[in-house]
Amino acid sequence: MPLPLPKIIVHFRHVLVVLSVGMAMLSTCLTQDSKCEFKAIFNFGDSNSDTGGFWAAFPAQSGPFGMTFFHKPSGRATDGRLILDFLAQALGMPFISPYLQSIGSDYRHGVNFATLASTVLLPNTSLFVTGISPFSLAIQLNQMKEFKARVVEYHSGNTKGSTQLPSPDIFGKSIYTFYIGQNDFTSNLKAIGIEGVKQYLLQVVSQIAATVKELFGLGGRTFFVLNLAPVGCYPALLVQLPHETSDLDKFGCLISYNKAVVDYNNMLKEALSQTRRELPNASLIYVDTHAVLLQLFQDPTSHGLRYGTKACCGYGGGNYNFHPEVYCGNTKVMNGTKVTASACKDPNNYVSWDGIHATEAANKLTTLAILNGSYFDPPFPLHKLCYLHPVG
Repeated sequence: MPLPLPKIIVHFRHVLVVLSVGMAMLSTCLTQDSKCEFKAIFNFGDSNSDTGGFWAAFPAQSGPFGMTFFHKPSGRATDGRLILDFLAQALGMPFISPYLQSIGSDYRHGVNFATLASTVLLPNTSLFVTGISPFSLAIQLNQMKEFKARVVEYHSGNTKGSTQLPSPDIFGKSIYTFYIGQNDFTSNLKAIGIEGVKQYLLQVVSQIAATVKELFGLGGRTFFVLNLAPVGCYPALLVQLPHETSDLDKFGCLISYNKAVVDYNNMLKEALSQTRRELPNASLIYVDTHAVLLQLFQDPTSHGLRYGTKACCGYGGGNYNFHPEVYCGNTKVMNGTKVTASACKDPNNYVSWDGIHATEAANKLTTLAILNGSYFDPPFPLHKLCYLHPVG
């Protein structure tokens, strides 16, 4: 049986009250400017943490994305905020601006290099299908190197006036987050199957570890690496991947795919453990978001939600409400009838937003679990290093 979630997230509505009251009491002793050891976040990832990079490069996003929090499309593949957004809020920072967004960006508190559909491996190193982003982890790392070089150049020139760039010393006072690898795992499942995908997963974790080492060389000292979610519970995969009833566990998730995810996560954990021995002056933290999301999918009602493996935004209804030909927000003529994949009215009751990505509600619960500290390996005293602001 899965371990119970910390009491801080046992019930979604209850936790908001408890957290708000607790933070309100604490705020009487601490100001909004309470000091934090970390001054910025530099994020590397895919759609699970993209705050607008992909849609800045390829503008086309439309509603109902963003409906819960931003009330308009915000470049995020969900109805509201992401784990990265909640983490920034908890640390007292604004939302982290995408590197590719030229208008309105403020990089004084970090940069988000993530883009939707990004992979760890370069697309031409394996049999990736079309639709993969050109901004792989290697490209994102190069963007980071260029960003740091520009920051150093700007300040060495004694340029006067306001700037949206951080000071050059910020790179050693930041958290470097990774939430990437899902597309390496899922993009080839239909083409080469789960056994084929398994053949290059070791390359994926090795590349993540190598990237951590390079960032250490650039001055990074604190790294959070989020593991892979239980994709076997995703409505999109449950609809698109052929399977028998015997392939499903008692929660309705694909057994073989979730086992492969566990294998991948174990490889990632071991690779980070080895890297930690090579970088004794770094804090390299494996963040087990998989454990939290698995419990949300398996038992949503115990955590204030209602639907696990059913998408909020989709078409088709039924157990999954997902149709591969009519993606969230799209309209298409099928059998002579115009149909639209529209959003539910209560996304706060769902784990899955569009069959692939989590809702804001699920992202909030996951973040609260992370901030509680129970899902850090090795343990990391974030709450002692920073006053954690409430995430409303």
